[in-house]
Amino acid sequence: MSQLSFKGQTVIVTGAGGGIGKAYSLLFASRGANVVVNDVSQAAAQKVVDEITQAGGKAVANTSSVADGEAVIKTALDTFGTVTILVNNAGILRDKGFRNMTDQEWDQVQLVHLKGAFSCTKAAWPIFVKQGFGRIVNTSSAAGLYGNFGQANYSAAKMGLVAFTKSLAAEGAKHGIKATVIAPMAASAMTETIMPPEMLANLKPEFVAPFVLAITHPDGPDASGRIFEVGAGFIAELRWERSKGVIYKADQTLTPGAVAEKWSDVIDFEHPEYPSGVPDVDVKAILEQASKLPNNAQSDDVRFEGKTVIVTGAGAGLGRAYALMFGTLGANVVVNDVSAQAAAAVVAEINKGKGKAVSIVASAENGEAIAKQALDAFGGVHVLVANAGVVRPNEFAKMSEKEWDEVLGVHLRGTFKCAQAVWPIFHKQKFGRIITTGSQAGLYGMPGLANYATAKAGIVGLTRAIALEGRKYNIFVNTVIPCAAASLGLGRAAYGIDALREDYIAPIVGFLASEANEETTGSIFQIAAGWVAQLRWQRTGGHGFPVNKPLTPEAILSKWNAITDFSDGNATNPTTTQEAFEQIASNFDNEDDSRDGIDDSGASPYADPEDSELVADAKKAVQEPIDYSYTERDVILYNLGVGATEEELQWTFEGHDDFAALPTFGVVPQFLASSGIALDWLPNYNPAKLLHGEQYMAIKGPIPTNGHFVNEARLMEVLDKGKAAAVTSIVETKDKTTGKVIFENQSTVFIRGSGGFGGKRVGKDRGAASAGNAPPQRKPDAVVEEKTVPTQAALYRLNGDYNPLHILPEFAAIGGFERPILHGLCFFGISGKHILKTYGAFSDIKVRFAGVVYPGETLVTEMWKEGDKVIFTTRVKERGAIVLTAAAVTLVDGGATKPKL
Repeated sequence: MSQLSFKGQTVIVTGAGGGIGKAYSLLFASRGANVVVNDVSQAAAQKVVDEITQAGGKAVANTSSVADGEAVIKTALDTFGTVTILVNNAGILRDKGFRNMTDQEWDQVQLVHLKGAFSCTKAAWPIFVKQGFGRIVNTSSAAGLYGNFGQANYSAAKMGLVAFTKSLAAEGAKHGIKATVIAPMAASAMTETIMPPEMLANLKPEFVAPFVLAITHPDGPDASGRIFEVGAGFIAELRWERSKGVIYKADQTLTPGAVAEKWSDVIDFEHPEYPSGVPDVDVKAILEQASKLPNNAQSDDVRFEGKTVIVTGAGAGLGRAYALMFGTLGANVVVNDVSAQAAAAVVAEINKGKGKAVSIVASAENGEAIAKQALDAFGGVHVLVANAGVVRPNEFAKMSEKEWDEVLGVHLRGTFKCAQAVWPIFHKQKFGRIITTGSQAGLYGMPGLANYATAKAGIVGLTRAIALEGRKYNIFVNTVIPCAAASLGLGRAAYGIDALREDYIAPIVGFLASEANEETTGSIFQIAAGWVAQLRWQRTGGHGFPVNKPLTPEAILSKWNAITDFSDGNATNPTTTQEAFEQIASNFDNEDDSRDGIDDSGASPYADPEDSELVADAKKAVQEPIDYSYTERDVILYNLGVGATEEELQWTFEGHDDFAALPTFGVVPQFLASSGIALDWLPNYNPAKLLHGEQYMAIKGPIPTNGHFVNEARLMEVLDKGKAAAVTSIVETKDKTTGKVIFENQSTVFIRGSGGFGGKRVGKDRGAASAGNAPPQRKPDAVVEEKTVPTQAALYRLNGDYNPLHILPEFAAIGGFERPILHGLCFFGISGKHILKTYGAFSDIKVRFAGVVYPGETLVTEMWKEGDKVIFTTRVKERGAIVLTAAAVTLVDGGATKPKL
């Protein structure tokens, strides 16, 4: 295949001063394109331009805000006469827990991501139309597709861009304009704050840029209106998958209790459908089937006595139907609408039926006032149905900034403000239900409704993000896609029946808002005429390209069918950012078939006749030795990291006569060597499924307080555990000058899903390194408690721990933790310190990691002395959870050598 040329094309890349934007700019320029490098940093933009021009390319810098799209496009017109490709890449992060997120943090993210993409695209649109050609790439993210903890603003914006793109694709088709949305995973100024260096190394922007070139070339594949995840050499397409759902009889027996009775069928994806546009519902078939059904069976009656429900936009239509239903089910109802007359009429109707209701006339953007009215009237809030909305239809070429802002304000910002206003109430009472309102336009995009579609998709992203934050507090958040008569364009008299009334949407909302809903959160449900079904993403198995070779647009085109094939049996349904990332991470070790580093002529010192051929070959691999130099400063940092204090001068003051490293310092020099051993030879290897199981460390010589070490690492033992592999590596840390071994570390990791390769299933006895160390059946001989400090994880990072799991709340949430956790080797060191202070010096230490520790928790080390061995366990006092087990040390001289404390 000949190389794709972009000669004659003019490309605008926003946010191009670094990261992915810079990679786009450089690659487009290398293929002959004129490039406008937009970034708010003049220095960063100019640096990219200089790099392009010095290589013989053509580029110009633009430093306008993307919210001023006219100024961005003007630079292209003034310099190159036109624009043919627009890559909306600019972005910012303002991460914060939902409860504490400020209006400014919300608005800034929406301005850059959504308003910026709208403004730049709007300015380029007439040029694209006139020339009959244009390519647009918008940038979403996994946070937008699946939601992410602490990123409600970002998730909302990034999901909004999905429907924005689909709407542009629908309107642009007749003008030769194509729009695609990608969710890239690549190292950038944003991601470098939340990912460790070893992970970022696999997420090079150079693995994303070639895909953008492939889909924007005039002869590229038709990717318009489609969604792709791209990163680490892996590329896959996404689409909506919908459960077959359940058809209920649309009559008075359709109640929240009836919905509950068949809910398991609603969320059953055994016979899925794949809707891709409007109309996506066969209303006639639903009505025909429903007409033959008996009355709906009922589960326990779902009621709302003692509960207060806020319904926004409740003066008419769906909102009115919701309010009336909740009123008849015993709830106190707060009827919100901008029309005082309409709201009052609904309140009167509820009160006439002996219900309880009050009205509040306010925009949904004034969520605080709405929540306050509910508290003043009824003393509490338990349910929010965010239903308010406006429509300002217009073709994209004519859509005004005012029309964009109004729709985004009422729908997306209004939902944010109302949800945030009730959040602390829900949080305190450990109960809350929020129902947000999406639309078919938000699922598939819609011509003439780019603003509305964007807002509705943004609500989905917001919903999924806050559902993650709320779940542990029993706050459930779901989105409904209602298809009543008006929204289907069928009118009230459609088919001469009333089954499309809003009344038959309300019971599904009633169930989701009730205590009867004990599991469902963060989900999307489509509803029409008594039918309800769930929607989720389906992702192709995609294709992974080798990460040790440069990726090219031509290589991507050659694998286009594999990338976009939903029917090959490899499609998946990721529901979280973590699940989505696992498949990308599985490509980290996808290299070509070279055998670099394997010495076929020599045998491993740890060769075992029981090893399978696969393991035997892997053991032959010789890793390059890794140097480690340190000073007294590094010793102090380690000692502080495992809890040494200003009163323990022998560990924190280099001028102390007995200044020393705590013995467990030995795990620090070897860390890069042990973690660098290749494991990609294992079947189905996925680094995201790796768990640190056991650690053994032996002290072979005096520990200097400064030095230059060299670390030599080898595979020691590999066990096939059926569904997992257990891999033990050994690292010898030697003094580089004398060659004397100072430390020996044996680390055992478990890799889920990588078993079945044959060979040994049971390991050999490795003495103290593999001992079971069961505590004696008596009370501990000694117990030491130590309360870690809230900054413990941050302190330990100074020893070279770059894993964001130990510092960033959002990343910890991806791993399923409520907040950042301590590195296992940190509380390993704290327990070792307890033993040292109690019984004296030891020559080795072995532990099995059994649980996690949160900074600020109290560690309790229980010790039993058995001869020259001290067996111990460590638990968290506050939770009673065991975190270190099968643990022991071997004392030096039976414990006669004690530190001077």
